[in-house]
Amino acid sequence: MYLSVVIPCFNEERALPRLHDALAAVLSEVGRECEVILVDDGSTDGTLIEARRLAFADRRVRYLALSRNFGKEAAVLAGLRDARGERVAIMDADLQHPPELLSRMLALMDSGCDQVVARRSREGDPLLRSLLSRMYYRALNALTDIGVQDGAGDFRVLSRRAVDAVLSLDERNRFSKGLFGWIGFDTATVPFRGVPRSIGRSKWSLGKLVNYGIDGLVSFNSKPLRLSVYLGLLVAVLAGCYMAFVVVHTLVNGVRVPGYTTLLVAVAGLGGLHLLFLGVLGEYLGRIYVETKRRPHFLVKESGGGLAPTHAQRLESLSRAG
Repeated sequence: MYLSVVIPCFNEERALPRLHDALAAVLSEVGRECEVILVDDGSTDGTLIEARRLAFADRRVRYLALSRNFGKEAAVLAGLRDARGERVAIMDADLQHPPELLSRMLALMDSGCDQVVARRSREGDPLLRSLLSRMYYRALNALTDIGVQDGAGDFRVLSRRAVDAVLSLDERNRFSKGLFGWIGFDTATVPFRGVPRSIGRSKWSLGKLVNYGIDGLVSFNSKPLRLSVYLGLLVAVLAGCYMAFVVVHTLVNGVRVPGYTTLLVAVAGLGGLHLLFLGVLGEYLGRIYVETKRRPHFLVKESGGGLAPTHAQRLESLSRAG
């Protein structure tokens, strides 16, 4: 198998036919054996039905249906584990990742790269969103050592050894952008201009984006804990200085009525810092709690399509024969 295309899907019933038509044209130009893996991440519409139909109509299409919505990270992992290609592409189902870009990305892979990343430009984005994105990526790169580029998402092509490296990372709290950067290997970038979603609505609400951003900040470093230590030391030094000032002022000018405003500000400020520190500690503690459970990342309720057995099916048949 030359190429596997992994596509996580959540409520993409209307987008799948157009996606299949666009991919079929690109894969026909490749001229080598390819497969498309549609991962239904617990959709509530007819995504699974459409995936079955496409798998029946096109032997290159296979599908996995997860038992519930486990999230995009789990869906991508499920597709990577089931992919058989020497090269594996990851892309979204909403056509905001243009399939025709795959030809350029595969050509760059021939030069010896293990990763080719499609980097979306910010042209046409609202000014506030673009500014916040740049600020976030600067903070992420300042706190971590993985080097995530602004605009570089999940749309990429990986070599087999890069895929195997990602699959060897068995952590439960997954942040794919960071994992792809952490494994290293030679990486090339292909710029492209993002297009508005033409079918359906984005599944990423503001709350989900904020949570995803926090995942990225705490998944690859413990610097927020170190920053808490530094901030605590700074507050302690300032409190000591203020205490010395109050003592000297009292000795010089005598005792006066205590300042209500100063006391209120100090209590509120220190209380906020305490809650912030507890939140940072709780975030890391919660991740440790999840990791220790060792639950599977996802459960598959159904799979089908394609004529050749998957890697997992081959292993199962060999174990039965043995």
